[in-house]
Amino acid sequence: MLLRTDPFRALDRLAAQTFESGGTWSRPAAMPMDAWRHGDEFFVEFDLPGIDPDAVELSVERSTLTVKAERRPTHTGTTDQVEWVASERAYGVFARQLLLGDNLDTSAIHASYDAGVLRIRIPVAEAAKPRTIAVESGHDSDRPAINA
Repeated sequence: MLLRTDPFRALDRLAAQTFESGGTWSRPAAMPMDAWRHGDEFFVEFDLPGIDPDAVELSVERSTLTVKAERRPTHTGTTDQVEWVASERAYGVFARQLLLGDNLDTSAIHASYDAGVLRIRIPVAEAAKPRTIAVESGHDSDRPAINA
């Protein structure tokens, strides 16, 4: 078996494992996301590859959306039976909190998970949507009288 080593790649991998690896419940690691608005809805997507959908927790408290997920190793057997050859995937807890504005309807949030991507759809609240206001024409008698 021929192994070619690259010292810079090994250094990059070590830095990633040290600074960007998974977290713990008390100190979760961040997860990458994209966010955008399309029409009357906001969308947020999180990359969560290899995470079981049952291991994803979403909660809203006041105007804060919290996303937590946990990735556990998939190998079977005890640690004594496993001989690691390479371990570059991050395991542990990942979390992110988003502050949602008052113009969003937090009671109608919808989430889906497909191919390692968690997509959250948040509609704009009815009260925050642009609307037109009719202008009535009328007589001066409709106005309250001003006593001078």
